[in-house]
Amino acid sequence: MFQTFHPKFVVNTPYLFFTGKGGVGKTSTACATAVALADTGKKVLIVSTDPASNLQDVFDIEIGNDPVEVPSVANLSACNIDPEESARQYREKVISPYRSALPESVVATMEEQLSGACTVEIAAFDEFSNLLTDQDLISQYDHILFDTAPTGHTLRLLQLPTAWSSFLEESTHGASCLGPLSGLGEKKQLYTSTVKALSDPNMTTLLLVTRPEPSSMLEAERASSELKEIGMENQVVIINGLLQNHVEEDPISKAFYDRQRKALLDLPQKLKQVGMFSIPFVPFSLTGVDNLRKMFKPATYSAERSEVELSEAKLHSLQELVDDFAEKDMRIIFTMGKGGVGKTTMASAIAVGLAEKGLKVHLTTTDPAAHLDYTFQQKDAHNNLSISSLDPKKEVQAYKETVLSQNKDQLDEDALAYLEEDLNSPCTEEIAVFQAFADIVEKSKDEIVVIDTAPTGHTLLLLNSAESYHKEISRSTVRSLKVSRTYCRNCAILRKQAWSLLPCQKPRLFLKRRGYAMI
Repeated sequence: MFQTFHPKFVVNTPYLFFTGKGGVGKTSTACATAVALADTGKKVLIVSTDPASNLQDVFDIEIGNDPVEVPSVANLSACNIDPEESARQYREKVISPYRSALPESVVATMEEQLSGACTVEIAAFDEFSNLLTDQDLISQYDHILFDTAPTGHTLRLLQLPTAWSSFLEESTHGASCLGPLSGLGEKKQLYTSTVKALSDPNMTTLLLVTRPEPSSMLEAERASSELKEIGMENQVVIINGLLQNHVEEDPISKAFYDRQRKALLDLPQKLKQVGMFSIPFVPFSLTGVDNLRKMFKPATYSAERSEVELSEAKLHSLQELVDDFAEKDMRIIFTMGKGGVGKTTMASAIAVGLAEKGLKVHLTTTDPAAHLDYTFQQKDAHNNLSISSLDPKKEVQAYKETVLSQNKDQLDEDALAYLEEDLNSPCTEEIAVFQAFADIVEKSKDEIVVIDTAPTGHTLLLLNSAESYHKEISRSTVRSLKVSRTYCRNCAILRKQAWSLLPCQKPRLFLKRRGYAMI
């Protein structure tokens, strides 16, 4: 049906971006591609831009912000762009020259100004931009592969170069969220070069990884369209996990096969205009270099069954979980975890279950990919259930209008123009989305709020901002103090009331330290 993917068919640019819905196999495909290229003698660097990176698990080595060699693969190096570490390094780079020259109180103020969520984003983005423009680094490698976060956040990352470049082009006073002492001219050139690299088909290839499933293919179509708008025209679609054949007598095998074929028959029109490849479904875990090397090699698998004795774990049913939430009057419920584990499905089922008990429920999502619409597919929800999603573009517009309205009578014409220009900064999106998140949390006084979150890494950053974000808002002299008080109040609500469904230990420890209740 589709040609089987192999790097030799499509890899002819130095930069390769792998993106797609959570759980489609971006990391596996990117890592296998990196190994295959390195095995041909190419010098390769693989970079994860996902806060919940799995590169260290795949290669079984410690990986940080700086490239390290992968011992089991000659010619291959790897690194993670850790947002928190990038922000720490960014703050230190800006502040260190002034520690001995300025009073401690001034240095403390500078640190406070660089402590917010926008600094985290821009610091990570600087790391990303440097990887695309650092000529010394580029000269060391034939290919640099980017294993990105799930689609919604990757769209944000890849659209930032254009957004910042445009903002700096139009700005008359500089960008406060870049850091008070950052060199504007240097940043302007950096982002212009990044835009050029991303939009050059001889430099960059976008590999849209998807599964033969309607939701992930629709998300790939959306990403393809939006990234074409910013000039990323050199695109390839990889349909991962395609079952080659099935056992007719096995109802699960047959249903799995039939469902995939039906999804492919309904392939979104815009994806048909992009070069398409497939990767077969494989019966082994794609961790470890040996298994990664098998990914692009032809193989046949037997349908013979092996007998495996499993002990049955005693787990609570979903209905028991819903009953427990209702009995304990939980007001805020998060579903959280790695991409593709079923967060949206669980959040929807819990919300419907609580609504059927006669409780008033609001179901929302903080994931930019927003799968709730597809889950309910325009079907009427329960009378007690309302549904929403955080649309970043709408939230930004609403936030700008609110801030300008609150300050128009307090500022003169020049100050208001300054504020309006400042609000055009790409960092405003982070602020606007967080305010919308805080507003949703506040609804828990009147109804149960079920929040379907983005994949783990970005959700941890969002929840962490609930602890610190009010500091960034309160430092601004032109924004309403009412906003600051709202953030502080919602931090308290979250700490006291939030419950999370967490499938792994790392997020549990993160939330425990910050006072969240968990199951």
